[in-house]
Amino acid sequence: MTAVRTARPLEDVFVIDSTVHGYNFRADNFVPGPYKERIAAQLTETLWGGHIGSVPFGDRRYVLSRERFENGHDPDLLGSALFAESDTDVCIYHGVPLYGIYKDGGSALWVGQAMRERWPDRVALYGPVSPWQPDALDVVEQLITEEKVVGIKMYPMDIVNGEVNSYRLDDPEIAFPILERIQQLGGKIVATHKAVPQGQVPSEPFAPHDVAGAASAFPDLTFEIVHGGIAYLEETAWQLQRFPNVTVNLENTAAFMMSRQPRQFAHMLGTLLFWGGADRIFWSSGATARHPQPYLEMFWDFEIPEDLQEQYGYPALTREIKQNILGRNHARVLGWDVASLQTKLAGDEFGRREQLAQPWSGA
Repeated sequence: MTAVRTARPLEDVFVIDSTVHGYNFRADNFVPGPYKERIAAQLTETLWGGHIGSVPFGDRRYVLSRERFENGHDPDLLGSALFAESDTDVCIYHGVPLYGIYKDGGSALWVGQAMRERWPDRVALYGPVSPWQPDALDVVEQLITEEKVVGIKMYPMDIVNGEVNSYRLDDPEIAFPILERIQQLGGKIVATHKAVPQGQVPSEPFAPHDVAGAASAFPDLTFEIVHGGIAYLEETAWQLQRFPNVTVNLENTAAFMMSRQPRQFAHMLGTLLFWGGADRIFWSSGATARHPQPYLEMFWDFEIPEDLQEQYGYPALTREIKQNILGRNHARVLGWDVASLQTKLAGDEFGRREQLAQPWSGA
């Protein structure tokens, strides 16, 4: 077993973890109905399998117990993992609007709100919106004007009245009213879950083709393809090439580094970079699905093999490109001043620490 590194290898690198969740996978949070086992339970098993399937550096301390994993809706657990136990500077907490699958949506916004209240300079929020909410437009307004979210999180599928329902982000009747309201209220980013189907459901809603129509119709909004590259890699890359307001979030994509598939990750990242994504790729560990620090360290050391660069024309993964992906790209889109923020963070309880805490010690 390799010992956990408690030094701070990325101490001088500004890091935004662009997707973190406080998952509530307790069985009593599943919405009753015919899809409870086929979707809610299966999603839980899939994420749990991913959590234990690749043990970072062979160290079991990076693995939560099953009970603790299912009770991941804990501000202390997530906040400690990000800021005390890793080199993450800022996180974007994503609320999840899967209200037909989980009673609280799966990743309740209150967890991120509690974290932001404690660490206001380190936590920002993406608010969850579902077009099947009868008051969806009012929800958008409440999230942007009252909750001060910096982005809106949407999912292409849910269970509605006991049936699988999906929609396209380029639907002028279902999605465009929501996007119009976001734009009217000064919202900047719309993140959409793609590439990873939620259990035994059709795959089509998770293709990113509909993002193009939305990006074309709303050029002043930034559209963030979450899980970009895991599936539909070429289409995702083409959208980066064609639309300057399309970005890619590496949640779960980055996990391929640790799952004995680093060359596959090199292909994914290399393709996105080749087609112009160097300034529009966002880093994400997907915590609490996995601990953030080992993935940060592996990415900082990661290189695209020279034979793949020669064969496919992928660019070298330079220090500058890594720094941009790890935080500066997302900060630029959000309009954040990185230097000012780093100065502010250096004086808080996490900025003053000299070494990292042990993994999951916040549990």
